[in-house]
Amino acid sequence: MTEPREPDHELEDRLSRRLLDVFIRAGLVLALVLLCYQIFSPFLTMMLWALILAITIYPLHQMLAARIGGKQGLASTLIVLLAVAVIVTPTVLLGSQFADSVHDVVKGVRDNTLQVPAPSDRVASVPVVGKKVHALWSQAHEDLPAVVKSMQPKLGELASKALGMVAGLGGSLLMFIFSFIVAGIMMAWGESGARAMLEIFERIAGLARGKEFTELSTATVRAVASGVIGIACIQALIIGVVLMIAGVPFAGVLAAIVLVLGVAQLPALLITLPVIGWMWTGGDYTTVSAAAFSVLLFVGGMADNVLKPIMLGRGVDAPMPVILIGALGGMATTGILGMFIGATALAVGYQIFMRWVADNPERTRPQASGDSSSTAA
Repeated sequence: MTEPREPDHELEDRLSRRLLDVFIRAGLVLALVLLCYQIFSPFLTMMLWALILAITIYPLHQMLAARIGGKQGLASTLIVLLAVAVIVTPTVLLGSQFADSVHDVVKGVRDNTLQVPAPSDRVASVPVVGKKVHALWSQAHEDLPAVVKSMQPKLGELASKALGMVAGLGGSLLMFIFSFIVAGIMMAWGESGARAMLEIFERIAGLARGKEFTELSTATVRAVASGVIGIACIQALIIGVVLMIAGVPFAGVLAAIVLVLGVAQLPALLITLPVIGWMWTGGDYTTVSAAAFSVLLFVGGMADNVLKPIMLGRGVDAPMPVILIGALGGMATTGILGMFIGATALAVGYQIFMRWVADNPERTRPQASGDSSSTAA
């Protein structure tokens, strides 16, 4: 009988020390990652927006830089100044008009000088809610202070929500402006940034697929951005033309609001449906003209549902349904920013999955054996 071997305590000690060393290093790395994320998290949304804007506008930046002698920094500065002017100026004007309108309404209610016009008889004929709306409208026309007093608790709650929305819009506007500034800095050093992103993808996916995934991610972000902005412009143009032909007051302002809603991925029906209701209740239209304009506005409000499958995913090495599902799913999960992240992530995931399907060893092995047998023969 062979004697049992004694355990190698020296080997066990070395393995335990090595394992403990690995655990300590992994724990320190994890702690460092969590600390870096906690420090960077307040700026994460802004930096993601800046990266998306930089990727989207970079071709325009290169065209402008080529026209001014290759000055990357000057081109970035001009684009940022133009973007800030385009964003801030209309927002300030609309905000000022909105504040003046609210001030006039509050002053009219307080001084009992605000007059509500009498409702049309056609309001009562609207199904389901027509009679209730007509009764409330008539009461407001006859005795507005009593209506305001009876609805004071609801009006206070509505006012607080409106103030919260205005504050949120102001914060979003500032964040977007800072994102544009950071995007300008990224574009000024676009070549080094592109090399850095390529090296990151090559480190993650390998040298063979790193460049492919980098180009796919860039093309997806640009396709989603151009698709969103292009669809919003087309829809705003369609609705604006219909509003002008119909003679709706403030047609240009309403078209601009439709454009903003389209960029924010909100339905244009928020504008077109109230306009349709106004045509049937307060507008001076015949039944035929009101019906024709209502159909055109409704179709224009739903046009984005047809244009999205056509324009999204153009120029991307991934099927259009993948881009569309990724954009819509990401937007439903995390808002507008998720639209870009979702489309990019699903496109990259689709490519990885299809590469895995194509690299089937059982499919390639018979081909290799067939080639070797033919060579031997």
